[in-house]
Amino acid sequence: MIVVDRLTKSFGDVQAIRGVSFSAPDGKITGLLGPNGAGKSTTLRALYTVLKPDSGTATIDGIDVVENELEARRHIGALPHGAGLYPHLTARENIAYYGRLYGLSGEALDHRVDDIVSRLGIGDFVDRRTKGFSQGQRTKVALARSLVNEPQNIILDEPTNGLDVMATRSLRELVRQLKTAGKCVLFSSHVMQEVAALCDDIVIISAGQVAIHDSADGIREKTGCDDLEDAFVRAISMVKE
Repeated sequence: MIVVDRLTKSFGDVQAIRGVSFSAPDGKITGLLGPNGAGKSTTLRALYTVLKPDSGTATIDGIDVVENELEARRHIGALPHGAGLYPHLTARENIAYYGRLYGLSGEALDHRVDDIVSRLGIGDFVDRRTKGFSQGQRTKVALARSLVNEPQNIILDEPTNGLDVMATRSLRELVRQLKTAGKCVLFSSHVMQEVAALCDDIVIISAGQVAIHDSADGIREKTGCDDLEDAFVRAISMVKE
């Protein structure tokens, strides 16, 4: 479970997030939405310990991401937006390298890599160097890398960006499987159809603040809009800069 409480972060004079609070429970897919510059990526980066917040707290399974960041990382699988791969390593080597960072080795590591390769259907190119991979292939390998430690909490920052229809369908099915397995999935996306189809709860951020946090139906009801996209626009307009 992920819990965010009054998180703030500034970059010089720019306040990227201003008191963001929400929770993402186990066994659910929580969507994180907002216009560009709203603070989504800053919030996610604080959660997977790339950025330290100025104030507030965030916990992963009760572990504070600032006070005990190394332990928090053991409970997270993160797919950052535009995550890079080591181009001169094969896909398998990229995944195994991250497995070693999490303390896996020997047969346990080999078994885990084989399992995730099978689940994601990347066997056809897993032993090729990643230089020259398509966007879909890169995303799948980066996702495999984020899941190699069998994390309870998975953070996905716009994972379907640039994917074709079949790759997108495959990724959505995997996200549903993670939910069924009782995982906590925090999912950032700009695609309303995707959010409506996948997410149990939705957190809409605007101007660094949480504008609304509810189910898709609850957000429609609160904003008085039948269409989720219209409800999104109405929600962000309620937040003052």
